Amino acid sequence: MPNPALESVTPPFTTFRFEVTFNLDSPPSGISNPVCNAAFAECDGLEMTIEPKSYSQGGDNARQIHRAGPMTYSRLTLRRGMTSNLQLWSWLAYTAQPGHNARAQGQVTMMNSDGEPAVIFVLQDCLPVKMRGPALNAKDGQVGIEELQLVYGALAVRLPGDAGNGVGISAGVSVGVSAGVSVSGGPGLSASVSAGASFDVGF
Repeated sequence: MPNPALESVTPPFTTFRFEVTFNLDSPPSGISNPVCNAAFAECDGLEMTIEPKSYSQGGDNARQIHRAGPMTYSRLTLRRGMTSNLQLWSWLAYTAQPGHNARAQGQVTMMNSDGEPAVIFVLQDCLPVKMRGPALNAKDGQVGIEELQLVYGALAVRLPGDAGNGVGISAGVSVGVSAGVSVSGGPGLSASVSAGASFDVGF
């Protein structure tokens, strides 16, 4: 008799069906969105880590206390077969020029067995930091692979159709200040001053 617990397990996604797109906020001449028409063969580095803050409490030598520290992210590594499309190289060169906004917003979509979007990784404020050309060898007839490494400011994971960024880190800060002054003259002089300030931080 089959185990009913195993029948309720959702099959995991495979790693060979995915799409990677990057759209520059201000694409320069020679670079179109999405970069390289989203043609990437490998994607690695979807990683977020919390750096713990650890300390010991006086008188308790058998225990260590941990607190959550800042979130850090890995570098994303992309690989593709090199063609005459040099947009990745142009993107890196554009990033090195001062005064230019070379940031891009990225999205990595994993597909299910039917080829439909299953999980979406949202990458914010991406910047390329390293580009490597293919290793050349006259003995082999293999495809030349170019590699791009980039950093990103935030990572969120969501399901298709979800509103917002899903599971990730986001912060909002709003500051409002209002003040009013009214003065009226006449037989009796009256004045009123009102001021209000609000500060809200949401995570």
